[in-house]
Amino acid sequence: MNGILSIYISSENLRKVGVKAVQEIASAKNHYRADECWVITNRFFTEQAKKLASSNEVRLIDRKHLMTWMLQQTKEDKGII
Repeated sequence: MNGILSIYISSENLRKVGVKAVQEIASAKNHYRADECWVITNRFFTEQAKKLASSNEVRLIDRKHLMTWMLQQTKEDKGII
């Protein structure tokens, strides 16, 4: 496969995101031969999900990361950076 294939899964769950989301994206990564996979949530991840993601090269983006990105973008939009 040429180029980069990225797969994203987002979650708006009220609880911490567990291993199920990581298992799904890791499976899709292998099936589609993706170069990278991310699980994105507006919450946080369980420790088990973090461990599984690490061993399967799945990038986790939680609430803290999203907030940092939003603040960074706001600064860029205002020309502060």
